[in-house]
Amino acid sequence: MDEILEILEKDARTTPQEIAKMKRKKPEAVKKAIQKYEKEGVIVKYKAVINRDLIRDNNSEARALIEVNIVPQKDVGFDKIAERIYSFPEVTSCYLISGTYDLLVVVEGKNIHTVSNFVAEKLSCLENIRGTVTHFLLKKYKEDGVILKHREENKRIAISY
Repeated sequence: MDEILEILEKDARTTPQEIAKMKRKKPEAVKKAIQKYEKEGVIVKYKAVINRDLIRDNNSEARALIEVNIVPQKDVGFDKIAERIYSFPEVTSCYLISGTYDLLVVVEGKNIHTVSNFVAEKLSCLENIRGTVTHFLLKKYKEDGVILKHREENKRIAISY
């Protein structure tokens, strides 16, 4: 992969001037390369990794990984059903995978019940869906290569009399 892409993938806040300095290139050349990558769709989006555990409140979201077993359609394989699934607003990611299941779908909702309702009412009843297995995320330790820090538990010693 290109050096510029590697740097931006690690930290999208790195400026073209900083990249140019690191790689001994002209800032204009770096800017043009970035613009080209954006135009071609190589760079799709710039994103912040948020540690939701540190901002969690009573309205926190539930997130689930759902394995989906499907019947591929003639002449289009898995693509058509995957497109139908990733079009739902609850779906944040969708991957074709190897193994027992065909797709891995990441879903977010207000709570466990909204995610469960999505699976029961929207996903599992789609044509060509053979079955699903839902795994709710309980705690994230690392995301997108970043180790997430967690709140320190109150470690005070209990006083007894």
